[in-house]
Amino acid sequence: MGAERTYQAVKILGLHHIAFAHGGGTETVDALAALLDLEPNHVEDGDGFVERMLTLEDGAHIQTLEATGPGVVDDFVDNRGSALHHIALEVEDVAAAVRELKRRGANLVDQEPRSGGMGTRIAFVHPRSFGGLLVELVEETGDD
Repeated sequence: MGAERTYQAVKILGLHHIAFAHGGGTETVDALAALLDLEPNHVEDGDGFVERMLTLEDGAHIQTLEATGPGVVDDFVDNRGSALHHIALEVEDVAAAVRELKRRGANLVDQEPRSGGMGTRIAFVHPRSFGGLLVELVEETGDD
């Protein structure tokens, strides 16, 4: 018999957000706001993009990533057009989740958690680990 494996659970609390990348301009977020009766309640500049969050009643968010200059969002839009960029899962402890996913052999974009929008701690898991889907792990810190 093989050696027994004991894994720590990666404690997922729920869906934090889905992110949609698009070219410059506010047409995408304007359409979402108008059609879904939502308004962006958080806007933050990133490196070559503007992040806008529209919060749903259950606390999850729709995030739009508007490419505003060179960077990962602009590269994504150039290669794929406006499209789903990633999903984000809220985890209890992002550092523990990263350690456990590393131990399980996941490919990680972020080897250590880093600061994210809205005062969160985040880490991205490479799409190779999830069949082509980019997954972000998010820990709410209450620092926003």
